[in-house]
Amino acid sequence: MKETIIIKNLVKTFTLSKKQMQINRTKNPLKIAVNDISFTTYAGEIFGLLGPNGAGKTTTLRCIATLIKPDSGSITVDGIDLEDDVAIKKKIAFLTNELKLEEQFTPNYLYDYFSRFHDLDEEVIQTRKKELFERFGIDKFSEVKIGELSTGMKQKISIAISLVHDPEIIIFDEPTNGLDVLTAKTVTDYLIELKERGRTIIISTHIMNLVEKICDRVGIIINGKLTLCDRVDNVLNMYPNTDIEGVFFKLYSEEENNEYI
Repeated sequence: MKETIIIKNLVKTFTLSKKQMQINRTKNPLKIAVNDISFTTYAGEIFGLLGPNGAGKTTTLRCIATLIKPDSGSITVDGIDLEDDVAIKKKIAFLTNELKLEEQFTPNYLYDYFSRFHDLDEEVIQTRKKELFERFGIDKFSEVKIGELSTGMKQKISIAISLVHDPEIIIFDEPTNGLDVLTAKTVTDYLIELKERGRTIIISTHIMNLVEKICDRVGIIINGKLTLCDRVDNVLNMYPNTDIEGVFFKLYSEEENNEYI
């Protein structure tokens, strides 16, 4: 299998404000968000990062997407070193639920704008837009201002815009967070289709059954540490008579107990 992302000994720390130190009940101004994480992803797979809020999932993804620089460790994306951020951005799509679309613009305008930003041919832009808009049901709302659309529709538009350049690697932070059941299924079905086309998909989530349902491999992050990384079926075999949720809570309990030893 082709290796697409290789992460070795990734470390990222943040400096806490006085208020954040009070909230975290600590006198240490440094928080280790990602603590010596290593893993590899492959073409044609969905890799799930599972963990509670604040575990380090989003920080890891932002490092891969070149949005923030790690303190130490290395990341290569399709053989490209992290320093070449322009080349990496051409190969990836990165979607976070913090992405805010300009509400006065329409889906049509935003899609065309971001497509041209990637220097795509006009015929390619229109063909791909038709495909994505029909897939996600955006076509009926293509000339409606973003501010007038539902949360689910905004999420689907964000996904379409993230995929304008047909990237080889798709990174989604909480892709189904806040979506209704039907919209969430539309999104997960498309992720599976992209996987079958040979794309690499990384999703971070705290939804346990989503990982079990669509992911080939899973990495469980707790307190910034990658406590487990393996194929989903192997994980379930290692912990018989339970599911991914049960495995997670077992590892979480062990990690929390270790913190106090």
